[in-house]
Amino acid sequence: MIKVFSPEHGFRGKGSAGEHISNSKDPKTGLPIVSLYGSHKKPSSKDLEGIELLIFDIQDVGVRFYTYISTLHYVMEACAENNIPLMILDRPNPNGDYVDGPILELKYKSFVGMHPVPIVHGMTIGEYGKMINGQFWMKDSAQCKLEVIPCKNYSHHMNYSLPVPPSPNLKSDASIRLYPSLCLLEATSVSVGRGTSSPFEWFGHPKFPEQGLSFIPKSIEGASHPKHENVKCNAFKPVVDFEKKKINLDYVIKSYHLLKEDFMTKNSFFNKLAGTDRLFEQIASGMSQNEIRNSWNEGLDKFKAVRARYLIYD
Repeated sequence: MIKVFSPEHGFRGKGSAGEHISNSKDPKTGLPIVSLYGSHKKPSSKDLEGIELLIFDIQDVGVRFYTYISTLHYVMEACAENNIPLMILDRPNPNGDYVDGPILELKYKSFVGMHPVPIVHGMTIGEYGKMINGQFWMKDSAQCKLEVIPCKNYSHHMNYSLPVPPSPNLKSDASIRLYPSLCLLEATSVSVGRGTSSPFEWFGHPKFPEQGLSFIPKSIEGASHPKHENVKCNAFKPVVDFEKKKINLDYVIKSYHLLKEDFMTKNSFFNKLAGTDRLFEQIASGMSQNEIRNSWNEGLDKFKAVRARYLIYD
């Protein structure tokens, strides 16, 4: 091994969401680390000098706006352009047992959503890499020399508990399961508990009604200057049901109706996370969760047909 490329959160996975990660040297191994986050998302030809094989071994959580699959895209593209084979050491997907959410419209393409897939795509990182290749999603329809080393004894139907948190604010099975539903609130004035001991396990706001549950976000490792820092947020705590295989829009809908004009802070970011401007329009117009979900059905059916071509596991 001659060097390490690191995604969002850094090589050791301790950086805050969106935190600038610089090139560095790993103190434990002495290996040089090249950051693939911020302004340098794609390895350059110089970065790849002397490399005969690139290995991608990162734990994903199966959600479109979790940026590790965007990093995968850029790594595959760089490998294709420099004629370097890529090996993916596949990992189980803790949200791999369902597919749900609106399909991304390409006008909302960004680093938190690069491909026309739903919020929860139901694929492992290896299956997703095969899809990037097979759908010709890379620049100039490039193709990467890709080998996927599959997991043993894995099925999309099983529940899988990650032995190590994939990032600082996904610390538990509950947070990983709630992440696809709660992350939409990141573009709003609502806190999802960053800066507390249980991020992505509850959500709160100073203007929510008091009901006996609250938290005060603090600057801690992995959550530097969180939303509503040092301010009491009255909170709701979702009940996690691992058998329910769908995104729950109730948390966003409830927050919108409680806050109204104080709800949205980053409309363009909300649309990038949702992959469409329709979702917020639907919520603001008073549509129910079931009505909104019904509008996803045609897109999900088409995606599932494409997804089936790239599945490695049943």
